[in-house]
Amino acid sequence: MPRYIFVTGGVVSSLGKGVSAASLGALLQSRGYSVHVRKFDPYLNIDPGTMSPLQHGEVYVTNDGHETDLDLGYYERFLGVKLSRNDSVSGGRIYWDVLNAERRGEYLGSTVQMIPHVSNKIKEYIGAPTGTDFVICEIGGTVGDIEQKIFLESIRQFANDVGRRNVLFAHLALAPYLEQSGELKTKPTQMSVRRLLENGIQADILFVRSPRMLTEEERAKIGMFCNLPAKNVITSMNVDNIYKIPLVYDSQHVFDIMAEHFGLPNASGDMSAFKKIEHYLENDLPTCTIGVVGKYFDIADAYKSLNEALFHAAVQNNVHLKIKKINAENFTTEECTDVDGILVPGGFGIRGVEGKIAAVQYARENNIPFMGICLGMQVSVIEFMRNVVGDKNANSTEFAKNCTPVIYIMKDCDKENMGGTLRLGAYPCNIKPGTLAEKIYGTTNISERHRHRYEVNIEYKDVLEKAGMVISGLSPDGKLPEIIILPVFVVLQYIRLLFSKNKIWV
Repeated sequence: MPRYIFVTGGVVSSLGKGVSAASLGALLQSRGYSVHVRKFDPYLNIDPGTMSPLQHGEVYVTNDGHETDLDLGYYERFLGVKLSRNDSVSGGRIYWDVLNAERRGEYLGSTVQMIPHVSNKIKEYIGAPTGTDFVICEIGGTVGDIEQKIFLESIRQFANDVGRRNVLFAHLALAPYLEQSGELKTKPTQMSVRRLLENGIQADILFVRSPRMLTEEERAKIGMFCNLPAKNVITSMNVDNIYKIPLVYDSQHVFDIMAEHFGLPNASGDMSAFKKIEHYLENDLPTCTIGVVGKYFDIADAYKSLNEALFHAAVQNNVHLKIKKINAENFTTEECTDVDGILVPGGFGIRGVEGKIAAVQYARENNIPFMGICLGMQVSVIEFMRNVVGDKNANSTEFAKNCTPVIYIMKDCDKENMGGTLRLGAYPCNIKPGTLAEKIYGTTNISERHRHRYEVNIEYKDVLEKAGMVISGLSPDGKLPEIIILPVFVVLQYIRLLFSKNKIWV
């Protein structure tokens, strides 16, 4: 039976539960243990797929085509694991499952209640087999949220079901620093742990988000009020890069606390992957500026995976990265004069499309290295059709009804395998031998993740290629262009960047 770690949070949201959960997994992996991670979000959406990135951040897509919380991206990048639809579970999905089961008569006439029916469904997802040594479950929201209470009750029950020594509760709270008085206030942390205790859960390890390292006196004070040994009070210090967090935790002997709780042998870990990034950050290196032409810049997490992919590419190429945010809605070419490359990411809706097309044209005409992903690929084809082929009526049927439909929805698409209207998850692609795409991948058969509903119209393949475009990647049936290339372009239908790897040390 695997052992379980539950990560909860209090005081405020966005303290970094996802990074903390991933960091605990990294510490276990560095000692040779296998790890799986799951995220439970109390909100009532069935999944984040319909939620605006301006409100919730990016939607992260798993290999099996599930739209999930962005924290699953942290898990995959930190740990190199492949997660699935059963690893991102919302409150809405839980209630949906329970109510459908009730309609099917599966409860045999019982009165359906929060306990045991909803709590049992949550525990069913928690305990789904993984074949790993550890399962880390992050519980979204903050202690005290109404919709979170049933999840806290479920993990309390689960600990009793599998044995308290097989479960570790990790809690993340905030200790704000008041500049005027020069004091670090521990009361919010104390109150958060007290609220957790009201739900029947005693934290085994406490991560305190703080702008500086806690003193021994502060750790002792927090431990006393929170019913914990001082050594189990860990500073989750503000850092300039999230990949330093595992090193911060390792320096405070977090693995030793887990080993003591679970009865594991103490062991030193191989943290070289994270030390490599730390060393990279401290080095004086050339800077590469990438202009990202998008429209979801009002929230930092809207392009989280894209930013992380660019960062890892910079690490691999030993240059420091500067991302220049360029708003597609009021794009001007002057904004691109100081960039080393231009990237147009995915997006939905007509807002900002013409600005993205103008950015593609500027890159093509000025020989600026360019990458287009998803919608970025589609506007690249539109721009090429308009300004190289000469068809000014070229457009996507998403944006115009009466146009040359170089981007369209296939009439014979298999919507059952497309997540409704979207093509979601990993799909195979055959790469044309001898192309730049083959050189980058090192193979002619790949699989990458998608999240879009419109496709490049294969009927225009000959016209585009005659004008100089190379369609270097196609679906196995030859109907869906997946990669197009010009001399300075690499344009993808995929979500993930070509030059990024999921696992940080690959």
